[in-house]
Order: sequence, then structure tokens, then C-alpha cells
Amino acid sequence: MPSGRHTVVDGQVRLLTKVARMYHERGIRQADIATALNISQAKVSRLLKRAAAQGIVRTTVMVSPGLYSDLEEQLEAKFGLLEAVVVDIENDDDELAVHSALGAAAGSYLEATLGGGDRIGISSWSQTLLALVDRMRPFTVGGAAEVVQLLGGIGTPEVQNQAQRLAGEFARMLGAKPVYVPAPGVVADRATRDSLLQDVALTEVTRRWSELTMAVVGIGSIEPSDLLAESGNAFSPQDLERLLAAGAVGDICHHVFTADGTSVTGDLASRTISIPVENFLSIPRRMGVAGGRRKREPIRGALAGGWVNVLVTDIHTAEALVAPDSSAADPLPVGLTP
Repeated sequence: MPSGRHTVVDGQVRLLTKVARMYHERGIRQADIATALNISQAKVSRLLKRAAAQGIVRTTVMVSPGLYSDLEEQLEAKFGLLEAVVVDIENDDDELAVHSALGAAAGSYLEATLGGGDRIGISSWSQTLLALVDRMRPFTVGGAAEVVQLLGGIGTPEVQNQAQRLAGEFARMLGAKPVYVPAPGVVADRATRDSLLQDVALTEVTRRWSELTMAVVGIGSIEPSDLLAESGNAFSPQDLERLLAAGAVGDICHHVFTADGTSVTGDLASRTISIPVENFLSIPRRMGVAGGRRKREPIRGALAGGWVNVLVTDIHTAEALVAPDSSAADPLPVGLTP
């Protein structure tokens, strides 16, 4: 009789292991495993499930360099987002670099998620979204049915073509029909706004606002970007003073909100030609594309108020948002004082 210790291997464990190795390591089809082992294909399927349940097979997901899945999941959990996309950048004070990186990331996200039947609203005066359009590739199969401006797209002649290009090029890349808002974003008074909204061209746009399935928007700070300031659609100094006094930190399509996401209403809202708040918030997928140090407080407000439920942002902003003290103001850059 042989000396020494030996282990008796359970026959079921042996079979589980054999089936798992044939399927996962050698790539043999379940039908061929069934034939080779003289068992049914249904039993092969059950054995594979048991192998996973008993830990014989363990799944490991290897995260590619440049992806921040853990950080994205933290953002989704903390703010109740459908999805978060985090992109790597070196310096979040370099706005051109931020726009470029976010534009490329947003384009990749859209390429991976659009199915062709969406009706997409897009904001009109966003440098980040212009970077998105510049970095998108034309869809080989239609990515959407329509692209509709969400805010008045008429401005000064010097920059109006940028707003038109944003909606038009975005639509062209997706193989969609562009729909423009033939009016400025902000007008002098309520009477002018009401008169414009009665125009046939605008009533067609407002009808489409209630049919949107997705929105792609920038998240603005109260101080306007260069593009918005040059367009003639920025808030006036008087409006800015009143908004800041009310605690405003940011806006989406000229709908202004505070740090906790509360909408700031008042005279300005009655002079704005933009998708109504209730229509905007009823859009199923609302993607905000924004990042950089200057945008952190507006992004926080937009997330707190549920203005967007998909966020594309940079790694530095994402880390600040998920930090335990993320409600506190970010430190000012060296050399600046409050």
C-alpha cells in the first residue's frame, strides 16, 4: 500500500473545473463540451453557473489606462447620475485644454450611446460644445432624427455663425435635421418675448422642445464666456448684479440656479427665449459637458438641482465633487484674494 498522504477529489468539483477550463480557457463552445463529455448542453450551462457561484471561475475586469471607472461610479452614486464620464487632463486652469479634452470625451460617449431615433436639444453659446463638434466624426449610420436649439441663436454678426455652426455641424455629424431658434436669447422686455413666441417659426420650435429625448448642454458660470459676451446674449451688468445678490452661481440655457440647484426666477426669466424649465427637466437624458476650476461651483449647483443626469467632466473637477467637503468653496489660485 503506498505511503504518504493523498487527497480524494470530489467528482463534481472535478467536472465543474474541467467544464470551466474547456469553456473559459480553451474557448470550446458549450455544444462541443456537451458532446465531448457525453452530457447535455443544458447541464453544461448549469455547471458553468455553479462554477461561478462556487468561486471556481472569477471574473476580473481590467480597467484600461486613462479610464477612471471608480471615480465615475462615485459621482453616479453621490449625485444620482445615469452616467458620468471622467477625462484626464494635466491643468484644469487651461480652459482651451479642458474644452478640447471634454469635447473629445463627449464625442466618444455619444458615438457609443446614440441609437438613431433621438431628438436632441443643444445649447447655443458654448465653447465646450463647439470643441465637441470639432472633434466628432460623422456617424456612418444616423445618430439622431433632429437636433434642436434650446436657446435663442441670433446674436451679433461677428459670432452668430458660431451658434449656427454648433447646431448645424452637430446635426450633420449625426445625420439629423437641424432646427434653429430664429430669435436672440435675451430680449428687452416680456412684451417683445411674447410677441416673438407667437411667430409661426418659433411655435414650431417650442412644439419640438416637448418631444426631446436628450439634451446636450454646457454649464455656464454667471460671468459669461468670451463667446457669449461677444454674442450680445450675455446678462447685462444690471442683471448680473441682481443675480449675484440672489445667490446665483451658474446657468444652463440661461436658466439660472443657486449653489443648491434652486432656480432663480424673476424679471430675467420673462425676457429669455429658451426651453422652459419644466420642458428641460422632463427630457430623459440631460448631458452636461463642463469642467475646469472656474466651472466647479456651477457644476455642483447643476448636479444638486438635478439639472443634468449625465456629466462629462475632468478628473480634477470629479475629485473635488466627490470629496467629503465638496460643498465647501474651492481654494483660490495662489496670488488671488477674495
